[in-house]
Amino acid sequence: MIRESDFKPAWWLPGPHLQTIWPVFFRRRPQLPLQVERVELPDHDFLDIAWLNRSPDSPLVLVLHGLEGSVQSHYAAGLLRSLWQGGFNAVFMHFRGCSGEPNRLPRGYHSGETGDLSTIVEHIEKRSNTAVSAIVGFSLGGNVLLKWLGEQREKTTLKKAVAVSVPFLLEQCAARLDQGASKLYRDYLLGKMRSAYRRKFALIQSPLDVDISCLKSFRDFDDKVTAPLHGFKGVDSYYSESSSRQFLKQIRTDTLLLHALDDPFMLPETIPSARELSPAVSLEIAEHGGHVGFVTGPTPWSAGYWLDERVIAYLSDLR
Repeated sequence: MIRESDFKPAWWLPGPHLQTIWPVFFRRRPQLPLQVERVELPDHDFLDIAWLNRSPDSPLVLVLHGLEGSVQSHYAAGLLRSLWQGGFNAVFMHFRGCSGEPNRLPRGYHSGETGDLSTIVEHIEKRSNTAVSAIVGFSLGGNVLLKWLGEQREKTTLKKAVAVSVPFLLEQCAARLDQGASKLYRDYLLGKMRSAYRRKFALIQSPLDVDISCLKSFRDFDDKVTAPLHGFKGVDSYYSESSSRQFLKQIRTDTLLLHALDDPFMLPETIPSARELSPAVSLEIAEHGGHVGFVTGPTPWSAGYWLDERVIAYLSDLR
């Protein structure tokens, strides 16, 4: 099912770019009583998760970040606070190498890596003796979540899922970020990816013979770095196998997709059609909102974050 979102953007943040950029720089990150845990993975690598426990009886929500994100990303910190205030327990999952310390292996994370998500869901449920009630994924994390849900089908006991600003078709999104003002996001994120590559391979030897300073687009980086490090034949194989749009019809968990038509990370045609959605999936499309933006409020001093409100409202019947 596809329906129009009720999101109304702040008048002082017109256009997709201000909606996208403003919260990155101006949204306050709350101080939360997070308990960080390092999880050892079956391949002898690790990743870090952060627990936000309210009470043993509260439903538990797992949160996944976007490309080069962390628990300090504006959308993650804000949602964690809203979950805490709304009566939920929460766990934040860092993808490999995103918690401030390079992971041990040459491989890292990517848009289609669902094995680590399965491992962490199993770990959380075993450690807490509580089922994960819902998962919320942003951008790349949303793509991972939707692919995982499609692969799992009826196997998961998850009750609900939310995916925000998802790059449903990775090839289209990589191309979109080579256009116009979206190049600013491309250059910023590629800079972070190159820095992460250098930090890691200053500690271990890289299996790749590549000059990453010459990689100026996502397609180049994914072809020369992401694909070979993770066993794909090339960038086209990586994009086609990892894009989540092809998995939407297979999802059996109640799932809410939140998306803006003016998202500067993708094209309007990147959005799936109604016939591509399973009966369990609802897509809400806003005319404006940018990429993981959706900022409301009468003034910059009283900004509102609609995403948090919408997610909490969707999950409210889990309490």
